[in-house]
Amino acid sequence: MLGNNTNNECDLVYKTFTNITSIACGIFHSVALRSDGTIECWGDNRFNQCDPVYKTFTNVIEINCGCIHSVALRSDCTIECWGSNRNIQCDPVYKTFKNVIEITCGEEHSVALLSDGTLECFGSNSENQCDPVYKTLNNIITVACGGRRSVALRDNGTIECWGSDTDNQCDSVYKTFKNIRLPNTDYILK
Repeated sequence: MLGNNTNNECDLVYKTFTNITSIACGIFHSVALRSDGTIECWGDNRFNQCDPVYKTFTNVIEINCGCIHSVALRSDCTIECWGSNRNIQCDPVYKTFKNVIEITCGEEHSVALLSDGTLECFGSNSENQCDPVYKTLNNIITVACGGRRSVALRDNGTIECWGSDTDNQCDSVYKTFKNIRLPNTDYILK
């Protein structure tokens, strides 16, 4: 791991971790998922992004990081969130989400994909990244966040985008995209 280690983001503690199956990074912190469903966290803790609360999480199957917050998906389809809450990115509303099958984080917001193909969003809405438009979406099969926007892929191969559009990140041109290929598959959606 390279970096200037100003905020312990390159602390060599990660060298002691074993059985790591997945990793995620925020701005100054990193999270590692172990094969036994526990997680490790290292780096800057100025905003509680490495708060020891993560040590209490078990049966974790997926991790993701925003700038200064992290989210963990458990095998019982619930999520945990820790780190900064200055823009409600760890708002306890996430505790009410059930049947979560995928999580992703933007800069200061997170999106959860539910098993029924709908979404839940929590965190900052400074640029409409948690605009209620997401509540109108259905048949979602995967979702991704970037900075202050989110993109969802529907089962018909079309995408939806919401959030920041300051540099045309959500320009309506995406509405013309058809037959988007699913990652790691050999087929195109209909």
